[in-house]
Amino acid sequence: MNINFTLVGQAIAFAIFVVFCMKFVWPPLIGAINERQRKISEGLNAAEKAKADLATAEQNVQQELDLAKTKAAALIEQANKSANQLIEDAKSQAQAESERIRQQAQASIDQEINQARESLRAQVAELAVLGAEKILQDKVDVQKHASMLDQLAAKL
Repeated sequence: MNINFTLVGQAIAFAIFVVFCMKFVWPPLIGAINERQRKISEGLNAAEKAKADLATAEQNVQQELDLAKTKAAALIEQANKSANQLIEDAKSQAQAESERIRQQAQASIDQEINQARESLRAQVAELAVLGAEKILQDKVDVQKHASMLDQLAAKL
C-alpha cells in the first residue's frame, strides 16, 4: 500500500466526514446553541426587567410606608387632640359640677342657719316668757304678748 493512496483516501474520508457533519450534525448543534443563547439573552433581559420592577416596587413600598407613617402621625395627633378635648370637657364638667355642689351646700348651710336662728329665736322667746313669769311671779299670757315677742325675736 502506498502512503500517498492512504493519505488521499484519508483526505477523501475526512472531506466526506466534514460534509456529512456540516449537513447533518452542525445544523442541530448550531440551532441548539442559538436557542441556548436566545434563552440566556431572554433570561438576562427578564432579570434586568425584574430588577427594574423590584426597584420600582421598593420605591412604591417606600412611598406607601411614608404615606402610612404620615397618616398614622395624623391619626395620633388627632387622637391626642381628641383626648385633650375630652380632658378639658371633663375638667369643665367637673368644675361646673363642683360649683353646683358648692352652691347646693351653701344653700343648705344658709337654710340650716336660718332654721337655727328661728329655733334660737323661739327658744329666746320662751326663755323671755319664763324669765318674765319668774320676775312677775305670775303667768304671762303668750297670745297677749306675741307681738312683743315677735318684735324682740326680729331684733335678735
